[in-house]
Formats: sequence, C-alpha cells, structure tokens
Amino acid sequence: MENNIRPTVKNGKICYIEIPATDIMSSASFYKKVFGWNIRERSDGKLAFDDTINEVSGTWVTGRSPSTEVGVLIYVMVDSVVSTVKTIITSGGKLIQPIGVDAPEITARFSDPAGNIFGIYQEPVKD
Repeated sequence: MENNIRPTVKNGKICYIEIPATDIMSSASFYKKVFGWNIRERSDGKLAFDDTINEVSGTWVTGRSPSTEVGVLIYVMVDSVVSTVKTIITSGGKLIQPIGVDAPEITARFSDPAGNIFGIYQEPVKD
C-alpha cells in the first residue's frame, strides 16, 4: 500500500475483491472517480485498488462474467448516496435500484461499466 498504512489483519475480515471487467482501465477510472479508490500497479504489472481507508484491496479481472444479478451483494459506504448516484451516472454507471427502496436505510444499487451490480450505503445522521 502506497502510504504505508497497513490494513487490519484479523480472522474473518473481508480483505480482497476481484471485480469482473470488460475494460480494466475503464473500470479503474470509474471506481476512482466514484469512490476515490487508490489505483496502483501491482508487482506483476496488473492494476489493483485499495479502498479509501486501506482496509480492502482488489483487482479487476477479464474473462469472467460480470455479476449482473443480485446474489451476493457488496455495499460501498459513501458520504452521500444522492451525490454518489449522480457521479455513478456521469461516470458511465447505471442506477439499478433507486434511493428509498430499503428505507429507513439510505441505499441505492448501481451497475458499473461492465454490468456488475453493487450497492451504496449512507450512514444515517444521528439526532
């Protein structure tokens, strides 16, 4: 990891995600724009990512079918679901489930440029 902050190492922690892609550069650009993920080149020359708090990393892989149906569903925490949906759409993604369907939770679902479905989640403001 570029900034030398090491992730938590603990049994049972989700640590690595492989995301199917049709165009790795396009997918990397999308996730950087939408979530601010750090994009880096691994020692084998392939692109990888680290989330914004350096707890989850992963890569994009070609030759796999995108996850276009809701099965296992990964949610990414965001500051604002509303503004993130706008960025998703302007960055080449599509809104799959609008905000409000999971109320009172603040969520939405989107598909990335390859068609993978993910969710976004906003922590409610405490009174």
